[in-house]
Amino acid sequence: MTAFDLAPTAPATRIRGWDSLEFYVGNARATAGFLSAAFGFRITAYAGPETGRDDVASYLLEQGDIRFVVTAGLTPDSPIWSHVREHGDGAQDLAMVVDDATATYEAAIARGATSVLEPYELSDDHGTLRLAAIGTYGETKHTFVDRSDYRGHYCPGYVTTGLPSEPEGPSVGLTHIDHVVGNVAEGDLDRWVAFYEDVMGFRQLRHFDEHQIATEYSALRSTVMTNDAGVTMPLNEPAAGLKRSQIQEYLDTYRGPGVQHIALGTSDIVQAISGLRSRGVRFLEANEAYFDDVRTRLDFLELPWDALQRLGILVDNEDDGHLLQLFTEPITDRPTVFVEIIQRGGATGFGEGNFKALFESIEREQERRGNL
Repeated sequence: MTAFDLAPTAPATRIRGWDSLEFYVGNARATAGFLSAAFGFRITAYAGPETGRDDVASYLLEQGDIRFVVTAGLTPDSPIWSHVREHGDGAQDLAMVVDDATATYEAAIARGATSVLEPYELSDDHGTLRLAAIGTYGETKHTFVDRSDYRGHYCPGYVTTGLPSEPEGPSVGLTHIDHVVGNVAEGDLDRWVAFYEDVMGFRQLRHFDEHQIATEYSALRSTVMTNDAGVTMPLNEPAAGLKRSQIQEYLDTYRGPGVQHIALGTSDIVQAISGLRSRGVRFLEANEAYFDDVRTRLDFLELPWDALQRLGILVDNEDDGHLLQLFTEPITDRPTVFVEIIQRGGATGFGEGNFKALFESIEREQERRGNL
């Protein structure tokens, strides 16, 4: 019998879904304004000096079931300043809703996780929020959030008044976090897959090797981890190729492992991409040959093909259905984190049929930056 057999119930069984994603940024006000104006998020809460927090400024943004928090440090000795100076803006906390934060944390620690924050409580007139945090790849962390005794809007210390008005713009209609992708160093993929399996209790959904995800110049390996609540996290590592892969460019630029992209789901991707393009969001573009090919191969699908081609939306089909997806350019100054917009028509995969077109688009951008 192994140590894992004797350890408490796996944390994954207590995880009920995504709670929020927190970004550490250099300017929280500007980033919140960008996400609101460009992606259609509403700024719904704020914490900062005016609310008793003299060390940070944080804005909560919401759309559908998606919660983003953007946080900036306010003093030179802030650990957030240090994080941003080293890595640039990025997603630092992948928070999950759990039924018991202490039990989830203790199970993770007993199974080998590294503690970031021991269990603690935050209270106000709306009740008590219970939290704890562990470390994962790079400086990324998972905060476990128990909301069972809290009835407030988000978190004690945040206010919902005096917020910026919602910028004008077409509706976008993003509904949920579909998956969050992390990049790890070459040779580290198996170690982090084992962490999510053995420590967290997640299972492997899919694995792609360097022959499945490759272009003429570069390649990568990827394993998709998930739990029964649908918290899904693909993990990538670079593989050897003729030139520097997009994963290696990320690792070099971010100076270590971190969140590569966040996939946001929608029930109407034509409306979503049309709205996002109208708001100024820039996307990676496939060439015309891609659409000539995909419309020939998948013409049996009843889809608004002309609109999909006009908006540049990629199409893939699998045994269990189809999916539609499109990827933004990096949303920060450094070529690191970007956003995927996805609509699933039954498919549970990740657009394997689009991998080559996507990575060729990324390589064209890498070449423009001189990083290929």
